[in-house]
Amino acid sequence: MTSIAKPPYRADHVGSLLRPAAVKAARKRFYEDHAIDAAELKAVEDEAIRDVVKMQEDAGLLAVTDGEYRRSFWHYDFMGALTGFDLEERDDGVQFHGVKLRPIFPTIKDKLDFPDDHPMLEHYKYLASVTNVTPKISIPGPSCCHFRTAKEDIHPKEYADDEALFADLAKTYAKAVKAFYDAGCRYLQMDDIFFAYLCDPKHRADKQAVGEDPDWLIDRYAWMMHEAIKDRPDDMVIGMHMCRGNFQSTWAAEGAYDPAADAIFNKTGVDIYFMEYDTERAGGLEPLRLLPKGKKRVLPGFITTKTAELEKLDDLKRKFDAASKFADIDQLGIAPQCGFASTEEGNKVTEDDQRRKLDLVVHTAEAIWGGVDK
Repeated sequence: MTSIAKPPYRADHVGSLLRPAAVKAARKRFYEDHAIDAAELKAVEDEAIRDVVKMQEDAGLLAVTDGEYRRSFWHYDFMGALTGFDLEERDDGVQFHGVKLRPIFPTIKDKLDFPDDHPMLEHYKYLASVTNVTPKISIPGPSCCHFRTAKEDIHPKEYADDEALFADLAKTYAKAVKAFYDAGCRYLQMDDIFFAYLCDPKHRADKQAVGEDPDWLIDRYAWMMHEAIKDRPDDMVIGMHMCRGNFQSTWAAEGAYDPAADAIFNKTGVDIYFMEYDTERAGGLEPLRLLPKGKKRVLPGFITTKTAELEKLDDLKRKFDAASKFADIDQLGIAPQCGFASTEEGNKVTEDDQRRKLDLVVHTAEAIWGGVDK
């Protein structure tokens, strides 16, 4: 790999990208029609990943992903490959705003661990082999494994105690961090969106209804993240993405970051924060005042992935002027509010819309900070 600046960058993106038609068709032929073998599917995915890496590089990004082309979901594919986890298909999916997610339910059936042969280690290695800039992989954060798993679907008796479950999740993720580092990964992102969900009055009430204190959960989720990443080597950068749901351009939560901001910024140990900020659902910028002075960086997601309309550069500049009242402009950057395809169905935008959004991310960084690597 050629010598380039290390992350964080002024311009970045969350990770998932719209699946091209060839990938969608190949995945259908493999998973549903059973008409091709795994090698044929991989060949199609490999070629598509090479193309989408070039697209990101051509846009001027210095961190690229594989678009999550080998996944069905942003989270379940990773979770389902953990030791002790299983994914079950049932009748009714998770409710989003006006639409339901496909009915896949994570279940914990045995003691949790990170296996040495987790498939995403190979996904990362392939990505690294086809880029000249920084390869980044995003995985669901440890909170996802708790938040998305119903109590009745947690079968080991010792995990009836949340603290025991959280301790094993932290150990599992610490092992994952080390495994990705050993695979060559120096920029790992964890999508820990449930900090934002626990700022939503409805989701807070749902947790209270099953006997869980949402503020306690925020604190323990921060502890899990910190424990998972605290022993990473100095040359490994950790990002964390937060949003309020992203499925076919819909959402599942709303509410300002205030209840979780202190935990997010001061208790997780994360280096880079990708924060949804494209609508009023995310609340105001005031929580940014809790970002500690130093090297940590926030990338407010003022650019939406949910709709095709392209934001205006002057409007984005004004938003950064507003954000700089609460956080040092030198600790800010720009990224879209979420991925473009948190599930393989993708948001209701086109590949051209996606490219224009990524171009705008880079142009905004150039206009405000003078470049992507500044």
